[in-house]
Amino acid sequence: MGGHKCTKDLYRAFLQASSMRYSGLALSEVSPLPLSHDSISRWLKSRCFRPKELWELVAPCVDKARPCLLIADDTVLAKTRSKKIEGVHYQYSGNQHDVIAGIGLVNLLWYDLKTTESVPVDYRIYDKDTDGKTKNTHFCEMLNLAKDRGMTPEAVVMDAWYSSLDNLKTLRSHGWVWVTTLRKNRIVNCSSRLESLDIPEEGLLVHLRGYGWVTVFKFVAQHGRIDYVASNMIEPTRDKVTAVIEARWSVEVYHREVKQTCGIERCQARTGRAQRNHIFLAISAWFEQYKRRVSQKMSFYQQKWQVIKTAISDYMRFLLSLPH
Repeated sequence: MGGHKCTKDLYRAFLQASSMRYSGLALSEVSPLPLSHDSISRWLKSRCFRPKELWELVAPCVDKARPCLLIADDTVLAKTRSKKIEGVHYQYSGNQHDVIAGIGLVNLLWYDLKTTESVPVDYRIYDKDTDGKTKNTHFCEMLNLAKDRGMTPEAVVMDAWYSSLDNLKTLRSHGWVWVTTLRKNRIVNCSSRLESLDIPEEGLLVHLRGYGWVTVFKFVAQHGRIDYVASNMIEPTRDKVTAVIEARWSVEVYHREVKQTCGIERCQARTGRAQRNHIFLAISAWFEQYKRRVSQKMSFYQQKWQVIKTAISDYMRFLLSLPH
């Protein structure tokens, strides 16, 4: 296998190209350089990629002068087949609506209000046993770093999980507007539960216990689900709040794409460091595909099909060349 070693570019290119297998063994089988499975595994656990390197990667695409949102959300990278991986814990997955074994990933996306494009600008691995930090701690740290990096969002958007008083006060200390969902039992106006209030279509100004005055809107979905959406926005309208909440869907799209097209869940390395490195490289692969989507107007799935159809075409030519 010579003296060749795996590299960041090679591993990332593999994640971009592959559609089914994302293991070190699979990379060793398709690599243009002769690499052993063991050498790839050793390389993956010897690196130390950090979230700050993601910012260095995406910063040229983030025009901080443009109106934007910051969108925070988390997802679980399922590891149900191998629960002995470091950093794997049982946690609730909103995607599967169940508690599963996996690695928690907290993400912060920058969303351009003009182009409706979004890119991840920060992320954290949720592993309280290792660093003692909760998801809310990670959330506040990413907000502080975004502030230090000069971001001035029109609003920060998050779901009810991140609507704690500490988080809302952190956002207020930055002078930022926020929009979030609140649980129906949240106490407002001293002693009332949100679900007990008669909230008009244009919203209702209420006093959120421990925080202050906010405006709450009630949204009823076709299947009957009720969401209470709150904001500290000055004179918010239902249309404004709706537009912000709808933009939040982009983080769900991002989660789906990075899982389905970059194999972020598919690494089976046992060490936490190898898993963290794979996660960074998968997000990097997503960003490379994102740039191609913007420049060539080619969706992530079209990019994958381009790889597959080239391989199919080459193999068909090989079959047709065989003697009959």
